[in-house]
Amino acid sequence: MTRVHRDLAHLSDEALVALAARSEQSALAELYDRYGRPAYGLAVRVLRDDALAEDAVQDAFMTIWRTASRFMPEKGKASTWILTLVHRRAVDVVRREQRRRVDSLDAAPEAVGARGADEEAWLRLQRERVQAALKELPDQQREALELAYYGGFTQTELAERLGQPVGTIKSRMFNGLARLRELLGDGTMEAAWTRTT
Repeated sequence: MTRVHRDLAHLSDEALVALAARSEQSALAELYDRYGRPAYGLAVRVLRDDALAEDAVQDAFMTIWRTASRFMPEKGKASTWILTLVHRRAVDVVRREQRRRVDSLDAAPEAVGARGADEEAWLRLQRERVQAALKELPDQQREALELAYYGGFTQTELAERLGQPVGTIKSRMFNGLARLRELLGDGTMEAAWTRTT
């Protein structure tokens, strides 16, 4: 298998995905060799936990294996598709962990003192205000801010992902943040961003 695997090294990412769609395990192994490390780095940035990041990458590559036949090269590069799947899995894990924490808080309300409950309520209110304000932004500004703050993408990564110059991404984020400040008006944004990222 190692020799077969090395024989695939000259193939494009898209060709490897096509082989994986035909259940060629060595093609998936070659894709993992190429993208395992950047995928793990992306997952760690989103999750900030090594073990959870490993799980997210493993889940993503299992999804690649199961859904390779659905990849359409005319819609984008295989590398973008792979890293998007990894990012989605990492975000899914973040949501799952948040639900787990909320469920454990709900299951033991006596463990949260009055001050803790007040702070939780205040934070929830601030998050809801920020999310409502985000909905008021133009789609491109909202997308850039959400991917940066909730997704963990840098401006350079966003530029590559969205196919835009870095300067355009910076402008969208700057204008989006300025508009959020206008909408929120009282320092809420800074508090909520720091608590939700």
